[in-house]
Amino acid sequence: MSQTAPTPDRGDLQSTVYEFFMLAMAILSIVNLALLLIYPFEAQSWYLVLFVEGALTIVFVIDFVYRLKTAPSKSGYFFHQRGFLDLLSCVPTLRIFRVFRMVRALRIARRLGGPRVLREMRRELASGALYLVIFVGMTTLEVVGLLEIRFEQHAPGANITTAGDTLWWGYVTATTFGYGDQYPVTTGGRLSVLIMLTVGVALFATFSGFLANLFLSPRKPKPVEEPSADVAEIRALLDQQDRTTAQLRAKLEQLEAAG
Repeated sequence: MSQTAPTPDRGDLQSTVYEFFMLAMAILSIVNLALLLIYPFEAQSWYLVLFVEGALTIVFVIDFVYRLKTAPSKSGYFFHQRGFLDLLSCVPTLRIFRVFRMVRALRIARRLGGPRVLREMRRELASGALYLVIFVGMTTLEVVGLLEIRFEQHAPGANITTAGDTLWWGYVTATTFGYGDQYPVTTGGRLSVLIMLTVGVALFATFSGFLANLFLSPRKPKPVEEPSADVAEIRALLDQQDRTTAQLRAKLEQLEAAG
């Protein structure tokens, strides 16, 4: 994923859009932590939230590896910028450390100021659209999935009764593929389909636009680098040497002709 190089006064490693994306993911994870405490242990709703948390954990692991790899100083990131907290937050039993990611993103936004944050986000609309698709897609899949379990789990003739059934149905519905092997049979479940279909079509269109912009937009030509001072100086010395050589050769020819 392409990132805009941060300016020296930012204090973070990634772009503003990326930081807000991770902020949203951290908020979703903290909400899920509360839901895991609210839902009965090993209930289908509990399993659904747990599956989404597994996907979020993968995102946080990738984020930590990416930050560590791209950090100007790996030890500086790990200790001075508290990257070890990012590592701890990747452990499922230590999800509470993801609060630190929220604090970091909010601190960056406060230091940069609202107008500058908006300018940077406008410059990164393409990548911002991709991050939005990922976040809204995961959130919708979880929220609608919980609604489906609520309405369908104990309904007569229902075929969406487990967390796995819900995730499979939600994914094929959101992508507008729709096998038709699973479908809601209750009024509440069918109303939930409207949310999934509406959001799914919008996200699919946004993602298609992102891919089209990525592959069809003209490539910016690489700027021609000006020769360094050393190269220019050497070229000037060579030109001066050529002129001196030509003058000496002409003088030699004159002496030979006079002799």
